[in-house]
Amino acid sequence: MKGTKRALALALGLALAAPAFAQAPIRIGEINSYKAQAAFLDPYRKGMELAVEQANAAGGVNGRRIEVVLRDDNANPGDAVRMAEELVSAEKVDLLAGGFLSNIGVALADFAKQRKTFYLASEPLTNKIVWEGGNRYTYRLRPSTYMQAAMLAPEAAKLKKKRWAFVYPNYEYGQSAVATFKALLKAAQPDVEFVSDQATPLGKIDAGAVAQALGDAKPDAIFNVLFAADLAKFVREGNTRGLFKDVSVVSLLTGEPEYLDPLKDEAPTGWIVTGYPWYAIDTPAHKAFLDAYQKKYSDYPRLGSIVGYSTIQAIVAGLKKAGATDTDKVVAAFKGLEFDSPIGKVKFRPQDNQSTMGAYVGRTAVKDGKGVMVDFVYRDGADFQPSDEDVKKLRPAD
Repeated sequence: MKGTKRALALALGLALAAPAFAQAPIRIGEINSYKAQAAFLDPYRKGMELAVEQANAAGGVNGRRIEVVLRDDNANPGDAVRMAEELVSAEKVDLLAGGFLSNIGVALADFAKQRKTFYLASEPLTNKIVWEGGNRYTYRLRPSTYMQAAMLAPEAAKLKKKRWAFVYPNYEYGQSAVATFKALLKAAQPDVEFVSDQATPLGKIDAGAVAQALGDAKPDAIFNVLFAADLAKFVREGNTRGLFKDVSVVSLLTGEPEYLDPLKDEAPTGWIVTGYPWYAIDTPAHKAFLDAYQKKYSDYPRLGSIVGYSTIQAIVAGLKKAGATDTDKVVAAFKGLEFDSPIGKVKFRPQDNQSTMGAYVGRTAVKDGKGVMVDFVYRDGADFQPSDEDVKKLRPAD
């Protein structure tokens, strides 16, 4: 198949598990950094596969089978846009979904605007996707950097720490997360001081130098936005140097099993984090998802599994409401759309096309030689949004 070296193409029709369909399938073009961010996106793809299988077994959408056509963007915004054009023009997909890195999400949102194509940004977290760069064709599933920072800032303020340092990947997501957290923390604690910013190249952290610089700044607390291999290197170097001794840490994403599990007994303890404690969520919806996932894959889900699964759930709900794949009808259907995800009811806000999917906030601990989240609580994303007036100022008119 043409382009196999740089693209994954997978039809997830799963006809054996589904009834016969007389009409042509609905095709979803899915673009993601599958090779570069495999820890999150392998579970994400599995979550999608499970949701597609279930949807098709239940009769599909308006009598049509769902298929997903995957492309790998090589963690490059330019490649992502080229893949999007190929999917729309050559593959004739009905809509687009995906995106992991925030700079890629921004590029795909702009593509959707220019090509008047519906795009569901599954994972990229930057605020720009729904605010400064927002447009009528782009919706976002995961809680944004604003929402997750807003969940963490009150916990940070309770610490009563004055001197804060920051470490983050130096691209759109990291910059957005730190700017939002600083603003929210300053509003809650006016006397706070920001003593060091360590902006590191994504995937290329010099953990020793970063840990040394943070130690030299003598902070009372650290806000961390690193993830994946960068996070692991930072934690190990920080542990070796005693960086975290008597220093509080608040950390985005660190409670996600994709990033916490690889650390094993080196996982940090006592960090305030967002994450996904799949092993301790006791709701009927999550139990049904967990049972189906483990039965299919003989493995436990990661947060990526939830995001991939919920991406398909949202698209199926939107298409059923629209009653068609016409872009304008799908765009209209997503305004105020509600669906039930494994972690709770989700609604796409008409104000900015942002979903109200929430996140779990808790503390890290080590149990049986493995990092876990404890003392966690689910924060509904609907409770962590700016005012409608602020959204109007931030978001251009559609």
